[in-house]
Amino acid sequence: MSVYHFGAVGDGNADDTQALQHALDAGDGVLDLEKGTYRITRPLIINTVKNGYGGISGRSGASRIIMEGAGPAIRVIGNHNGTASPATYQPSTWENERMPILEGFEILGRHAEAVGVELKKTTKTVISRVLVRECKYGIHLVERNRDFILSDSHLLNNSDHGLYFDRCNLHQIIVHGNHISWNGKSGIKSLDGDVHNLQITGNDIEYNNSPGVDQGEGPLGAEIWFDARNGVISEVTIASNTIQATIQPGGSNIRIWGNGKADQYSNRLVAITGNVLGSQTRGIDMRDGGRITVTGNTIYDSQDLSIYFERCHGFTVGSNTFVWRSDDEAAKRDGLKFVECSAGVLTGLQSEHLCYGTPERGAGITLENCNDITIGHCQVLDPLHCGIELRECTRCIVDGCTVIDRKNPATMVQAIRVVGGVDNQVKRNFT
Repeated sequence: MSVYHFGAVGDGNADDTQALQHALDAGDGVLDLEKGTYRITRPLIINTVKNGYGGISGRSGASRIIMEGAGPAIRVIGNHNGTASPATYQPSTWENERMPILEGFEILGRHAEAVGVELKKTTKTVISRVLVRECKYGIHLVERNRDFILSDSHLLNNSDHGLYFDRCNLHQIIVHGNHISWNGKSGIKSLDGDVHNLQITGNDIEYNNSPGVDQGEGPLGAEIWFDARNGVISEVTIASNTIQATIQPGGSNIRIWGNGKADQYSNRLVAITGNVLGSQTRGIDMRDGGRITVTGNTIYDSQDLSIYFERCHGFTVGSNTFVWRSDDEAAKRDGLKFVECSAGVLTGLQSEHLCYGTPERGAGITLENCNDITIGHCQVLDPLHCGIELRECTRCIVDGCTVIDRKNPATMVQAIRVVGGVDNQVKRNFT
């Protein structure tokens, strides 16, 4: 039934909050937003526990909600306390709560604390073809949710995070085909929750930062920023995305941090593959992680390091390309660095013009206090000072690599440098 039947005006001036909420509570459960601009001043509540199935359908993007109050423009509430397993679902969840769908409309924030959509204890929610802009958070998941899909949507110019998993117990998430950009602190953020089975594929995720702005919460922005220092981030695939594009102090394209407990990594089972990453202070900043794969990516023009791993175990970094643009006027930048890492393989890497370090310390690829790392069949072409450095490492191998300086004049002072450590092998390299 049309929202106009419930008294909505849709002219962008009248307060349509009461009319839209009345339509949700007294209508057939689906809010049919006809073409228009609907101004609201408090959250619209889709309470599936109380009212049964619910959703909002706009008219092919021609429907707009303007949120002039604090909190979410739309809050969806369920009561699913189980997992994704069908055996854990209550009959009432299947009969009343499953799969709320939000589609085909815009949310515009006009309050500093406005949020686009908040999901709480929902299951199988689908958000598709939705534009959220100028809110604090675009989409905010809290407490507990399961089987969430975000597709074909735009999260733009929100002051903090585009998609925010806020201390949320959250499993089975698919984020695909979206444009998530120009958000002030991150494009996608997970903080301290219990997040598993997350696929981020085929998105454009860029310009999510605010250079020069004090963000007051540790490291500055990132396109993707998973903070599991007091939580878990596990079973994550980040594939076939474009993730870039402005350098900021402390920024990263992808930042994933665990809790530092080596016996039970809270940052684990992560695959980063087939992406284009670039133009940030760091490409990938990975800490306290286990079972990590980084392969098939193109990483370019990182101001500090293309890849930085700290206290990670059981990882593969393979068949990526790294390049500094290397025009004469540009600042010298880019490199790969691994600190206190173990049981890793770096293989088939292609790099040119890596500039990290000084003539005395650091290299295009640097291992510090690492053990059981193999660097094999990599190209390190035209490094600024040194190609590969092992410093205070144990049982590390550099085998079958090409490390040469073709510049005229040459600047590389040493192809492969080993400083301290024990039981390392350097063999069959072309230097």
